[in-house]
Amino acid sequence: MAMGTMAGAGAASADDAPQHQGGASATLDGLTTFDNAVLHVKNGADQTVPAGLFEMTVDGGGKLKTYCIDIHNHTQSKAKYLETPWDQTSLGTNKNAGKIRWILQHSYPQVDDLSSLASSAGTGPLTEKTAAAGTQVAIWRYSDGVDIDAKDGQAEKLADWLEKSAQDVSEPKASLTLSPAAVSGKVGEKLGPVTVNTDAASVAVTPPADSATSGVKITDKDGKPVTTASNGTQLYFDVPAGAPEGSASLTVQATTSVSVGRAFASASKSQTQILAGSSDSTVTATATANWAKQGAIPAVSAAKDCAKGGVDVTVANKGDETFNFEISGAKHTVAAGASETITVPVGEDEAYDIAVTGPNGFSQSFKGVLDCKTASAPAPTPSADQPSSQPSAASAGGTTSGTTGGDLAETGSSSATPMIAGIAIVLVVLGGGAVFFLRRKNSGATAE
Repeated sequence: MAMGTMAGAGAASADDAPQHQGGASATLDGLTTFDNAVLHVKNGADQTVPAGLFEMTVDGGGKLKTYCIDIHNHTQSKAKYLETPWDQTSLGTNKNAGKIRWILQHSYPQVDDLSSLASSAGTGPLTEKTAAAGTQVAIWRYSDGVDIDAKDGQAEKLADWLEKSAQDVSEPKASLTLSPAAVSGKVGEKLGPVTVNTDAASVAVTPPADSATSGVKITDKDGKPVTTASNGTQLYFDVPAGAPEGSASLTVQATTSVSVGRAFASASKSQTQILAGSSDSTVTATATANWAKQGAIPAVSAAKDCAKGGVDVTVANKGDETFNFEISGAKHTVAAGASETITVPVGEDEAYDIAVTGPNGFSQSFKGVLDCKTASAPAPTPSADQPSSQPSAASAGGTTSGTTGGDLAETGSSSATPMIAGIAIVLVVLGGGAVFFLRRKNSGATAE
């Protein structure tokens, strides 16, 4: 039964994958370079927390170094993360977001000459651990507005210098996106354009999987097949005349260094991260197309909207008839040749599964978690002076094994697990004894 359940969950995971607007996707490895900090809590006891650099492994190849920008949220072992625009995270409403990027650009690991960094900041000698801790502390002061100090004196001086020196800089460009993410049109036409947005020198263009049999090609506006593209390139789905109604997708991929300051939001509910450094990494983006000979021909896409507290579902109709559809059970209409964006309210920290359905079996869904705000109050965390080797349910900055390279603890587990298990065993034994005693007593009563 356990094997069957695991196999089923694995099969469903691909269908339940959250929407990704393009860029890098990665798995959180753990907190790797850190020292201690003290979080001062109003009307509560001070908390000692680890502060420093995380590492992620990029799907397809590459490594990322990140800092936390969501101190009170839980971290989850091996959580999946997606490169995300600022306006779809807490940075979108944070007036100090640009200062956080300045800190990243002017501190460790972007400045890896620690002697030079110490000289600029007016500190004493810095190690990688204290430099990472000081940088994280300065970031938290702007990302979460918390009262926090580095335990190490030199790290604290670095944090103070970074905080005071920070200037407002703009959000970095996405590593790779396609816009729009969905197009539609009639058979025999070129559907698009889909514009490539990237900071990579070149991207590879992968045509639809069944292009050899369907005849659908990815071309430029003149109908010339395209296999590579660059920033600003416009791509089209060239659907041959006589093709049956259908849909297809194209994928673009590149290897590039993701820009410092890009946000990374988790596909579950794990603390939001911001990029501090990137190796050459694999980045991808996908766009879809729907076509038909006549009738309503929809193109549907979705994006989180933190300002409105929901998900914007955009429906464009390139057909010659009105498109009548439902979004999570609510009825809507888009006229031929028109487009409409509908905001579906979603609660903060809530998972969503938005279904768009229409005639002739049309169905498309969008899944994810709306995480637009930092928590207002800290979750309890174990002391970083005595890091636990057991998983912990929550941590500010991540619970570690106490050594560089230790993995993050898995959310939902606890160092109390052995104790809980022991108590459970005792209760089972006591319960069994009670049942045995009652049976003996009842047997005696019957005999009498």
